[in-house]
Amino acid sequence: MKVLAKETAIYGLSSIIGKFLNYLLVPLYTYVLARTADYGIVTNLYAWTALLLVILTYGMETGFFRFANREDYDPKQVYRTAFVALLTTSTIFAVLCVAFQHPIANFLGYADHSEFIAMMAVTVALDAFACIPFAYLRYQKRPLLFAALKLLFVVLNIAFNLLFLVVLKKNDVVYVFISNILATTIQTLCLLPFCLPRGARFSWPVLKEMLRYSLPLLVLGVAGIMNQTLDRILFPYLYPYDDADAQLGIYGACFKVAMVMMMFTQAFRYAYEPFVFAKHKDRQSVEAYADAMKYYILFSFMIMMIVIFYLDIFRYIIADSYWEGLKIVPVVLWTYIFQGVYFNLSFWYKLTDETKWGAWFSLIGLVITFVLQVVFVPKIGYWASCGSSLVCYLTIMLLSYFIGQKKAPIPYDIKRIGMYTVLTVGLLAVYYALRLYYISNMWAMMGIGTVLLLIYCGILIKFDFNVFRYRRGVNANS
Repeated sequence: MKVLAKETAIYGLSSIIGKFLNYLLVPLYTYVLARTADYGIVTNLYAWTALLLVILTYGMETGFFRFANREDYDPKQVYRTAFVALLTTSTIFAVLCVAFQHPIANFLGYADHSEFIAMMAVTVALDAFACIPFAYLRYQKRPLLFAALKLLFVVLNIAFNLLFLVVLKKNDVVYVFISNILATTIQTLCLLPFCLPRGARFSWPVLKEMLRYSLPLLVLGVAGIMNQTLDRILFPYLYPYDDADAQLGIYGACFKVAMVMMMFTQAFRYAYEPFVFAKHKDRQSVEAYADAMKYYILFSFMIMMIVIFYLDIFRYIIADSYWEGLKIVPVVLWTYIFQGVYFNLSFWYKLTDETKWGAWFSLIGLVITFVLQVVFVPKIGYWASCGSSLVCYLTIMLLSYFIGQKKAPIPYDIKRIGMYTVLTVGLLAVYYALRLYYISNMWAMMGIGTVLLLIYCGILIKFDFNVFRYRRGVNANS
């Protein structure tokens, strides 16, 4: 737990700083870009980028951790094999997209801007290739270098955006994509000297075994990322009114307000994945997994309450023309929590090599997301988009828990988690009851929110603050 907490703090610091700095791009875009529809274009194309990134990595990141930690495989050979595979497929993808940028642009509805497609294709190809070198840094337990290189991209991306949009006053959405490709290219060039494979050869047999393990994760990953991005991909096709891009821009901007929860989940994921595969060799691994789950949920609840109680401040991240969508923020926060819990639960099938279960869960979630959006987006707009994600992750989280407890049981502290869930819901109910029916003053409500947050933190400190304490009976001397 100490090692996990330390590395989560380092990854988390870089993630939080990086995401916070990226937060600064949200007000920049919403205040500087001419129309809400422009931010809708950014939202739509970045959703496609997220989907393509999962396809181009095809589960090899998790596959690398799995095989690099197996005693019957050479970690350097596993790394070199994954490195060469990702380099090859990413290069082929970039070349094809640049060659066929015009028909792709026509399909996506950007016929007059095929350059968007070419730039985003090269960017996503570089990101896909870099995922294995970054995974290697995590495997080597070099979180400081990992964090520095991740922050380098953020700083460069912001600098280029400021240069084009503010200094040169180029308030055209194309400069958002130019900034991204420049920052990604520089980051990749800086990463390579630390991660070029040495001392081992590419192995077809190793690649075949990795693909056998990872390809089900590709199905899982594609379905999983579509559960996250399908709302932004489908919205322009499903929303029946002329302001679809504008509504998508409002939805995308308000989604960003809740991203502080995603920052925490991502930081935890960076530290937790290598930790789990290494800890799997120890006898006490199930207790460690159970503790990690509990503390993830407890701190997630605290972060959610911070965002909700101080939403009157967080809203200034975006321009006031986007504020009409802020009511979706609590729904998005709960969605992120369910998504994070599902990620924690997913290791039972990864560690038992039954990754097919992950594919089934993600496909079930994808069907739920797709059906709910097709039925309800034409009627209630982006409320259907965020609502479908909430139902999706709640469903697959519950499925993964109940099936996982039969296949590979882990003694999660359900009683304590349930207690904090009830406490959190109760505190939120008190806050909303006062806000809706009794108190309209913004500062008074933030004061009440502070008191409610202190109550939660007090209970957390009293019962569960010592996160480094071993379970009784496991290490009596600690």
